[in-house]
Amino acid sequence: MQTTTLRTHCLALAAATCALASGAANAQSVTLYGLIDTGIEYVSHANANGNGLTRIPSVTGTLPSRWGLRGAEDLGNGMKAVFTLESGFNTDTGTSGQGGRLFGRQAWVGLASDYGTVTLGRQYSMVFLSLADADILGPSQYAIGSLDAYIPNARTDNTIAYKGTFSGLTVGATYSFGRDAAGGVPASGTCAGEVAGNASACRAMSAMVKYDAATFGVAGAYEEQRGGTGATASFFNGSAPIAFTDAGDKDRRIVANGYVKLGNAKLGVGWIGRHVQAVAGDVRSNLYFVNGSYPLTGALTLDAGLIRLVNADQSRSATMAVLRGVYALSRRTALYAQTGYLWNSANAQYSVSGGGGGTTPAKGVNQLGAMVGMRTAF
Repeated sequence: MQTTTLRTHCLALAAATCALASGAANAQSVTLYGLIDTGIEYVSHANANGNGLTRIPSVTGTLPSRWGLRGAEDLGNGMKAVFTLESGFNTDTGTSGQGGRLFGRQAWVGLASDYGTVTLGRQYSMVFLSLADADILGPSQYAIGSLDAYIPNARTDNTIAYKGTFSGLTVGATYSFGRDAAGGVPASGTCAGEVAGNASACRAMSAMVKYDAATFGVAGAYEEQRGGTGATASFFNGSAPIAFTDAGDKDRRIVANGYVKLGNAKLGVGWIGRHVQAVAGDVRSNLYFVNGSYPLTGALTLDAGLIRLVNADQSRSATMAVLRGVYALSRRTALYAQTGYLWNSANAQYSVSGGGGGTTPAKGVNQLGAMVGMRTAF
């Protein structure tokens, strides 16, 4: 009798253990996801001699190629543990992006609740997140990143972040103790920070306020980066990068943007003001954009944009017009054709293409870029 009772208790304990394990497994989810986007691009006047270049670009197409893991575990009482590991890669060679990092796009863990999400690790600046809806062209080959290459690369290492959404209002902030330990942002060097006795070196902070309604939205953001060992500040226009090695040096960006939905069409506008204050120089610039999207058919979408960057302090300004057509073969796969034309001012050497280096024209030379490609997501 005692043996039977003991056996019964053991079986009950084993069943309970299995049930708990099953419940724990059901409470946690991990998703593997990714996107591959590449094509063939032609860029005119791609060097000082005026030669054209045909290539498979390394960095982007309509969207940067990446793969990643994201997960969440229900901890009960409305609390979740969350994480994301995301790796960017160059489709022309298969190498890792973002300075050769394994998880260079995102690598963070945190806690989420009804009061918002707090995360730790490498993650996006609020400047990047504030542009997600109004900047319809996004991190495309011909877009804002052609004139300010930091914008599609706006991430920081060693960062604590908060973001929460409450009835359409989103607020967020980040603080980085050392913003860039391995490089990866074009012409910005490295700035590892986390230096004993110098808490300001390579520090970065950002903040965002965003409101979204059914047919419109507005957003504003602020970011400040501090200088440190190995850092430079570049305006990506042919001028030499500014030495940015003092912890008192500041690189600030202010963003204001908005969008409106007009039936099936969407229109976005915005402004990004930048001010570099460094021992080596003081430079301001202003970037303005207007872009839109319209589905011509159920499968074909037309996007267009006009971007203007004014940099009077360095006498280097540019205007770029963009046209893009995307044809959806399925929910996950699409073909596209896109083109951009860039007008440089007399001293400027902006490149129309954000697809990697090697396309800088001579001073004052205008440039055409055109690309056909394919993307698929999983």
